[in-house]
Amino acid sequence: MNRLRSLHIEHVSPASLMRQEIWRRASQARKAEEAVLAAMRRWFWTRKPDAGFLLREFPATLLQAQVFDEWMEARSESLSAVCAAPGVPEGIVDYYRNQGLLEEGCLVSA
Repeated sequence: MNRLRSLHIEHVSPASLMRQEIWRRASQARKAEEAVLAAMRRWFWTRKPDAGFLLREFPATLLQAQVFDEWMEARSESLSAVCAAPGVPEGIVDYYRNQGLLEEGCLVSA
Protein backbone atom coordinates (compact mmCIF):
# COMPACT_ATOMS: atom_id res chain seq x y z
CA MET A 1 0.00 0.00 0.00
CA ASN A 2 2.86 2.39 0.82
CA ARG A 3 4.40 1.62 -2.56
CA LEU A 4 1.12 2.57 -4.27
CA ARG A 5 1.03 5.84 -2.36
CA SER A 6 4.56 6.65 -3.44
CA LEU A 7 3.51 6.23 -7.07
CA HIS A 8 0.76 8.85 -6.61
CA ILE A 9 -1.92 6.53 -7.92
CA GLU A 10 -5.36 7.97 -7.62
CA HIS A 11 -8.03 5.73 -6.16
CA VAL A 12 -11.21 6.02 -8.25
CA SER A 13 -14.54 4.58 -7.20
CA PRO A 14 -17.35 4.61 -9.78
CA ALA A 15 -19.90 4.46 -6.96
CA SER A 16 -18.36 7.53 -5.34
CA LEU A 17 -18.35 9.38 -8.65
CA MET A 18 -22.01 8.50 -9.20
CA ARG A 19 -22.93 9.74 -5.70
CA GLN A 20 -21.17 13.04 -6.43
CA GLU A 21 -23.00 13.38 -9.75
CA ILE A 22 -26.38 12.60 -8.18
CA TRP A 23 -25.73 15.15 -5.42
CA ARG A 24 -24.66 17.77 -7.99
CA ARG A 25 -27.82 17.21 -10.07
CA ALA A 26 -30.03 17.35 -6.99
CA SER A 27 -28.39 20.62 -5.98
CA GLN A 28 -28.93 22.08 -9.47
CA ALA A 29 -32.56 20.91 -9.50
CA ARG A 30 -33.14 22.50 -6.10
CA LYS A 31 -31.68 25.81 -7.32
CA ALA A 32 -33.86 25.69 -10.44
CA GLU A 33 -36.95 25.00 -8.30
CA GLU A 34 -36.10 27.94 -6.05
CA ALA A 35 -35.64 30.23 -9.07
CA VAL A 36 -39.02 29.26 -10.53
CA LEU A 37 -40.76 29.81 -7.20
CA ALA A 38 -39.04 33.18 -6.75
CA ALA A 39 -40.14 34.37 -10.21
CA MET A 40 -43.69 33.16 -9.69
CA ARG A 41 -43.80 34.72 -6.21
CA ARG A 42 -42.88 38.12 -7.69
CA TRP A 43 -45.60 37.79 -10.31
CA PHE A 44 -48.24 36.58 -7.87
CA TRP A 45 -47.75 39.23 -5.20
CA THR A 46 -47.60 42.12 -7.71
CA ARG A 47 -50.64 41.18 -9.80
CA LYS A 48 -54.02 42.81 -9.33
CA PRO A 49 -55.99 40.73 -6.83
CA ASP A 50 -59.21 40.73 -8.88
CA ALA A 51 -57.50 39.81 -12.18
CA GLY A 52 -57.99 36.30 -13.50
CA PHE A 53 -55.08 34.28 -14.82
CA LEU A 54 -54.19 31.18 -16.78
CA LEU A 55 -50.93 29.48 -15.86
CA ARG A 56 -49.00 27.27 -18.26
CA GLU A 57 -46.26 24.94 -17.09
CA PHE A 58 -46.79 26.00 -13.48
CA PRO A 59 -47.09 24.33 -11.09
CA ALA A 60 -44.79 21.69 -12.52
CA THR A 61 -44.07 19.90 -9.26
CA LEU A 62 -46.10 18.92 -6.24
CA LEU A 63 -44.07 21.36 -4.11
CA GLN A 64 -44.94 24.21 -6.50
CA ALA A 65 -48.63 23.26 -6.34
CA GLN A 66 -48.61 23.27 -2.55
CA VAL A 67 -46.75 26.59 -2.34
CA PHE A 68 -49.10 28.15 -4.90
CA ASP A 69 -52.11 27.02 -2.85
CA GLU A 70 -50.58 28.66 0.24
CA TRP A 71 -50.22 31.93 -1.69
CA MET A 72 -53.82 31.72 -2.86
CA GLU A 73 -55.02 31.08 0.68
CA ALA A 74 -52.95 34.00 2.03
CA ARG A 75 -54.85 36.33 -0.35
CA SER A 76 -58.22 34.71 0.39
CA GLU A 77 -58.44 33.55 -3.23
CA SER A 78 -59.13 30.16 -4.73
CA LEU A 79 -58.76 28.36 -8.02
CA SER A 80 -61.87 27.69 -10.07
CA ALA A 81 -60.46 24.84 -12.19
CA VAL A 82 -57.25 23.06 -13.13
CA CYS A 83 -56.52 21.54 -16.55
CA ALA A 84 -53.64 19.10 -16.85
CA ALA A 85 -51.67 18.85 -20.07
CA PRO A 86 -50.35 15.49 -21.26
CA GLY A 87 -47.19 14.55 -19.41
CA VAL A 88 -48.03 16.36 -16.17
CA PRO A 89 -46.71 14.30 -13.24
CA GLU A 90 -49.37 12.04 -11.76
CA GLY A 91 -48.76 13.50 -8.29
CA ILE A 92 -49.96 16.93 -9.41
CA VAL A 93 -52.98 15.45 -11.20
CA ASP A 94 -53.92 13.50 -8.06
CA TYR A 95 -53.35 16.56 -5.87
CA TYR A 96 -55.85 18.70 -7.78
CA ARG A 97 -58.24 15.79 -8.40
CA ASN A 98 -58.44 15.24 -4.62
CA GLN A 99 -59.34 18.92 -4.19
CA GLY A 100 -62.11 18.60 -6.78
CA LEU A 101 -60.47 21.16 -9.06
CA LEU A 102 -59.26 18.97 -11.90
CA GLU A 103 -61.36 19.25 -15.04
CA GLU A 104 -61.29 15.66 -16.28
CA GLY A 105 -62.37 16.42 -19.87
CA CYS A 106 -60.14 19.45 -20.23
CA LEU A 107 -57.87 19.38 -23.28
CA VAL A 108 -54.71 21.46 -23.15
CA SER A 109 -52.38 21.66 -26.12
CA ALA A 110 -48.68 22.10 -25.70
